[in-house]
Amino acid sequence: MRFFVLFSIFTLLLYAQKPIITPSDVYSQVDLIKREVNYLLNYYDVKYDSKQIERQARMIKTKMKPRNVWQKSYEVLVKINILRQKYDFPIVEPVNMSPVLHLNPDLVYEQTQRILTELAIFMKRQGIEKPNLVAKTFKNKEPRDVFRGLTAVSLTIDKLNGSSLTPSYVFGENMRIYDDISLILSTLQIDDSTIPPEKNPSATPKETFAAGLLILEKIKQLQILAGIDFVDFSTYQIANPTPSDVFSITQMIIAEVQTLKAYLGISSITPPANRYYSKTPIEVDQLMRWNLRKLELISVLKKNIEDNE
Repeated sequence: MRFFVLFSIFTLLLYAQKPIITPSDVYSQVDLIKREVNYLLNYYDVKYDSKQIERQARMIKTKMKPRNVWQKSYEVLVKINILRQKYDFPIVEPVNMSPVLHLNPDLVYEQTQRILTELAIFMKRQGIEKPNLVAKTFKNKEPRDVFRGLTAVSLTIDKLNGSSLTPSYVFGENMRIYDDISLILSTLQIDDSTIPPEKNPSATPKETFAAGLLILEKIKQLQILAGIDFVDFSTYQIANPTPSDVFSITQMIIAEVQTLKAYLGISSITPPANRYYSKTPIEVDQLMRWNLRKLELISVLKKNIEDNE
């Protein structure tokens, strides 16, 4: 009995000593990433307006959750892959994870370490002397601050890559959404009678971005119905969206869809995007609006969700 008590106390002490990773800790790592990417931009003599990028990142008002921040870090890793391709290095697929209702914030910290490792590998392969940067200390940061920091990193890597994401990359991420929604419809035994909407020959990233916001609104309605903690994306507005912004909104959709999958007991991981070539903004827009049509089937048949509570 005495041994059991001592063992229990020892276990509690070990648990109590487990380090707590705060958003401020994660922000510190994101700041480090940002400075390393800026170092690379200076090394390659790429001209960029860091203040404009920071202003753009600070315009994000939406109160993000750890799942959104994690997905933004995934976006950064995808863009590092584009950088690897630019210098003829093979692609290393970013880490994916099983759907969860509440993502552990510690997992976002893990992602920052993967990003730092990938940057270190890239510098080593390129023969670039890694800067001796020291992480700074920050206080009172929240997930939205980390999201803004990663947004600045993502926009800065666009400058390093020489362009924002092509429509083919955005199409690939849209197909991940398509497959996830199809899986949800199948799980709910909903007959998918949708067909692709007509192509809009004058489609622009602005219109596709707006369709993405409508998808996020539909997901929010389902989350409210199921009692899932939701994010209000009504403040996630961008005046003149670029293909990179459309890519970003696909990532937010993927992050939010995971909560519906987790709620329904779907454990399958959303696989990385397949490679597509020569896709156009028109095709990206058509697929985004088709995903909206598919999702609207679930909105009409809300009772199917309720039966799974």
